[in-house]
Amino acid sequence: MSSTELPSVPAASVLPKVAPVRVGEGERLRSVGLPGITLTVRSRAAVREGLPPALYVHGLGGSSQNWSQLMAELDGLVDSEALDLPGFGDSPPPDDGDYSVTGHARAVIRYLDVAGRGPVHLFGNSLGGAITTRVAAVRPDLVRTLTLISPALPEIRVQRSAVPTALLGVPGIASLFTRISRDWTAEQRVRGVLGLCYGDPGMVTPEAFRHAVEELERRLQLPYFWDVMARSSRGIVNAYTLGGQHGLWRQAERVLAPTLLVYGGRDQLVGYRMAQRAARAFRDSRLLSLPDAGHVAMMEYPETVAAAVRELLADAGELGGPGQPGGAAGVGAGGSGDAGAVRGRRAGEVDGFGRGGAGGARGSRGGGSVSTVSDADGAGAGAGSGSGAGGDGNDDTNAGS
Repeated sequence: MSSTELPSVPAASVLPKVAPVRVGEGERLRSVGLPGITLTVRSRAAVREGLPPALYVHGLGGSSQNWSQLMAELDGLVDSEALDLPGFGDSPPPDDGDYSVTGHARAVIRYLDVAGRGPVHLFGNSLGGAITTRVAAVRPDLVRTLTLISPALPEIRVQRSAVPTALLGVPGIASLFTRISRDWTAEQRVRGVLGLCYGDPGMVTPEAFRHAVEELERRLQLPYFWDVMARSSRGIVNAYTLGGQHGLWRQAERVLAPTLLVYGGRDQLVGYRMAQRAARAFRDSRLLSLPDAGHVAMMEYPETVAAAVRELLADAGELGGPGQPGGAAGVGAGGSGDAGAVRGRRAGEVDGFGRGGAGGARGSRGGGSVSTVSDADGAGAGAGSGSGAGGDGNDDTNAGS
């Protein structure tokens, strides 16, 4: 079944009567009914026919709006769609109340199977990174490449600043927090979220801040908002405790798709120290390190992330053909930073994936460094670095962890 044949219903008909969700320029929303779930899908019109499909999955407390700027940066490269996970954004809760990482992964797989869009270039941030790691491990047929931005993979020593988020999953804590914070304004709450998720909250424009406040005010009117947050937090904690073949690190080792890992040096929710472990775990990986970024690099430095994605796709043989963009040059209004070209060669062929690939980048905002790790042992790494002027932060900031 093609995506145009999916059963669609107006999003407003499946949600309480609240303010409408913001739709950015060039975007559209549609609501897709599937067995047991209804998903809101944000998309951009493809610049031309034949572009490979891409799907974006947000983090805890986030929504498809978190991907708006990166989707715009990748116009002409991929045909972009971003999901609101069940219970988040404009999607109502799932019928079964399952907010585990596996439950969310099942929703993503169900959508891709019914839409017939796979294999896709799959993107995930934070909780979405854990979800898409699971999807790529259990359904490699659905994934062309994988891009993970601050993925929520298990850490032995969790950062102190991430503890309150984890505590939301403890029974009773969400209701207690609701009582304690009942007098907080939406502006105060948004400032707290920005301080936690951004490397530099000052990058957020007044317009983007206003949009974030409006979105939070809308969500706080939803009767299930805190329950969804609590259950999804519990789902992350539970996923961290799973061992054996269901453990997230074990599943990361099973991912066959070429993988781009993006970590921020100022991330307060996912430890920057986990970057090298992730680069070793994913067998065909490259690492983009952004020292000044926080937890949502695709919102803070969309041009730099887009440049690294272009190179990932080029090295994976996903670019080319008439009119297709090539290379990884990304120059935007925020200035440019040349990270140089770097190369990492595979020490040995693993499961038939014998390509090494280039990991360089030309980043337009924030700079950073890129390295390519071509096998599970980390052999054959190359590195480059670059810097660029900070951008304008002109994005929606309903950032999630």
